Amino acid sequence: MTLQPSTIEVAAAVIFVIAIVHTFTTKFFARLAHLDTAHSGVWHLLSEVEAVFGFWAMVLCVLLAFHSGVQEAVSYVDGRNFTEPLFVFAIMVIAASRPILHLATVSVRSMASALPFSRPVAIYFVSLSMVPLLGSFITEPAAMTLAALLLRDAVYKQNVSTKLKYATLGALFVNISIGGVLTPYAAPPVLMVAAKWGFDFPFMISTFGWRAAIAVFVTATIVTWLFRTELRELHAPQGRAGHGEMPIPIMAMHLLFLTGVVIFSHHPAVFMGIFLFFLGFTAAYQKYQDRLILREGLMVAFFLAGLVTLGGFQKWWLEALLLQLNPTALYYGSTALTAITDNAALTYLGSLVDGVSAEFKYALVAGAVTGGGLTVIANAPNPAGFAILKGYFRDDAISPLGLLYAAAGPTLIAILAFQIGA
Repeated sequence: MTLQPSTIEVAAAVIFVIAIVHTFTTKFFARLAHLDTAHSGVWHLLSEVEAVFGFWAMVLCVLLAFHSGVQEAVSYVDGRNFTEPLFVFAIMVIAASRPILHLATVSVRSMASALPFSRPVAIYFVSLSMVPLLGSFITEPAAMTLAALLLRDAVYKQNVSTKLKYATLGALFVNISIGGVLTPYAAPPVLMVAAKWGFDFPFMISTFGWRAAIAVFVTATIVTWLFRTELRELHAPQGRAGHGEMPIPIMAMHLLFLTGVVIFSHHPAVFMGIFLFFLGFTAAYQKYQDRLILREGLMVAFFLAGLVTLGGFQKWWLEALLLQLNPTALYYGSTALTAITDNAALTYLGSLVDGVSAEFKYALVAGAVTGGGLTVIANAPNPAGFAILKGYFRDDAISPLGLLYAAAGPTLIAILAFQIGA
């Protein structure tokens, strides 16, 4: 017998839909911020995509407090798991530090020099292919941060076409989403089910990894080829003037901080402690640091925390929908649902269902990562890339429809890779 949703569950679903619509209308609030000087600060806040889900999560909590009492609202928030927002915040700030970015840039340039392309084209290709696959080992949020910063310096800071900006963003988001499935711990949607379903390293490589790697390289190759003429005209990013050489011990310490946060990614008290030591270290050696992206990281964490809060009441319709689908329909259904729900939440709900087949497991996870580049909310690392690159688009805003259109082609390539021979 199907249980009827409670009043608060229905209300939460309505608020969730409103929040999704809000993400597609942020430009409207940006225009209001310029027209209404008395309340421009409020309109500007509501025009920030990273603030949307946090705002509507607050609305839900206030509604829950009025409906069930303050204690019930507090208990609900206390019962949510905010490990992922905290982890993304910490890893994003560390990965964007100058020593890590310096090391990543040197590595990308070394790989690019081995390719038979012009320097700008080679750096672009490596940033869209090797860095997303590196996410399987350093986690997707770290790979997204590094790739976005590398592409910012190589492409977005230069006078390039809007088409190239969106095509790059769509390819980046999709490749990051599928590039983290070579291991069982790097991609949030895989992480949610790996332990329960026994997805170990050999299984991930043999089932998901090789397909994802093919799709990543095909997408990077096609996008690079389509924009080869414009890319050849770019200037290869140079080292930052006046900063001098980066001492190896400084880079080594930053790598240790990054590794520590990754290893203890399931233990927020531990990795946040490591993060605080990292802040102390950067303060002690400020001459080797740039401004840490604390504000950007906090906004991304706020976005994800809002998604976690709103997602807690969506199980009643998501789980019922998933159980009605056969494996093929489930794959395409989860690909589509990922565009409007965080893909980690989607796979988590699927893991709660007992007695599902191997085909069900594959379809759910493969679909969740396939659709991870279609929208900002589809995959946890997306807001990190969004925050780094949005300032290089018109009106400092990335069009949701523009992203959806740009990610459609790379998503189709991922569909072919995950469905052929599956």
